[in-house]
Amino acid sequence: MNPADYKSVARIVLKRVGELPAPPPLALYVHLPWCVRKCPYCDFNSHAVHGDLPEARYLDALARDLEGVLPSVWGREIGSIFIGGGTPSLFSAEGIDRLLQTARTLLRVSPLAEITLEANPGTFEVARFRAYRDAGVNRLSLGVQSFDAAHLRALGRIHDAREAIAAAETALTLFDEVNLDLMYALPAQTLDQARADLDQALALAPTHLSVYHLTLEPNTPFAAEPPPLPDDDVAADMQQQLEERLGAAGYNHYETSAFARPGHECRHNLNYWTFGDYLGIGAGAHAKLSTHDRIERTARLRHPRAYMDALAAGGDGHIASTRVLEPADRLFEFMMNALRLDAGFDISLFERRTGLPARAAEAGLAAAARRGLVERDQGRVRPTERGRRFLNDLLREFLP
Repeated sequence: MNPADYKSVARIVLKRVGELPAPPPLALYVHLPWCVRKCPYCDFNSHAVHGDLPEARYLDALARDLEGVLPSVWGREIGSIFIGGGTPSLFSAEGIDRLLQTARTLLRVSPLAEITLEANPGTFEVARFRAYRDAGVNRLSLGVQSFDAAHLRALGRIHDAREAIAAAETALTLFDEVNLDLMYALPAQTLDQARADLDQALALAPTHLSVYHLTLEPNTPFAAEPPPLPDDDVAADMQQQLEERLGAAGYNHYETSAFARPGHECRHNLNYWTFGDYLGIGAGAHAKLSTHDRIERTARLRHPRAYMDALAAGGDGHIASTRVLEPADRLFEFMMNALRLDAGFDISLFERRTGLPARAAEAGLAAAARRGLVERDQGRVRPTERGRRFLNDLLREFLP
């Protein structure tokens, strides 16, 4: 082979780096941004309702948003739909039905799709939630956070323990899949109080539990005026306690903050953590879409009124930002997601989802292994217990 031929082959190889052999699985996220009252710890794109909820106008905007992205996902199947917020259960059952009918009309939604609705126990009504189920919702996620009256007040929640228990008990009669959100390391919380919250959650026997360490996020009231929180040692004891208790109760700790009975893992979130694709519609929603040679992230305008006005005007003014992921970004973002999984990932998945060769991750993985943060076995990578405890330290090995 002469030198010119070598150069030609090199150009072909370089062109193929970054190309995906096939698009990954696709999900749909819908953001409904309103809530009754903004909680002091919350940094999500949520807005307290003032006056009437503009449900019909917002659903019109969601339909236009979805129509606009159809060319980029034509023919691809939607494996899950997640309706988050805010408090989506502020929307009427008729509104949720309209939303899901729009999705089924415009998209190829799998007949076996997991369809999750987030709900606040303070908005729970049996007839309404039965109607959500009839509209096609088959998984309910209840934002309980705590069963302790003092902690619920400190967190600014609109429900009490009695309402949380009643909502969970009723949800479990209506839906096969029910998740409860809990938080720990709450203001002035003791180890015994954290155990009591967990005991009550286990007594309800949901199929899934999401358990989060309270953090003080920037630009929140809690960040501006921090409440008294348990120290790091007590918080670590709380985490160890809940992991041991949930494991003994038959829940699989499959992701950093997620516990599920076998076979009841959240499929929508697993798609995020394995670097799948997702459409994101609604105010402030994010999306990740892949083609054969690029991975692109987009974000919508955050304020609901601006989002609705832009879509009513036509064009793409509702898109706040667009970013194409460079190879270094793909490496870091894949690891940021996949290393949250207790089972880790196969290096072949890394190659398929990023379009990068395994060697692109080698330096970071080797450094993490030397520090005892990951273990590797025949092409499989998983975080060690130390790696799970110090996830941020692990991820620093892959920063661009």
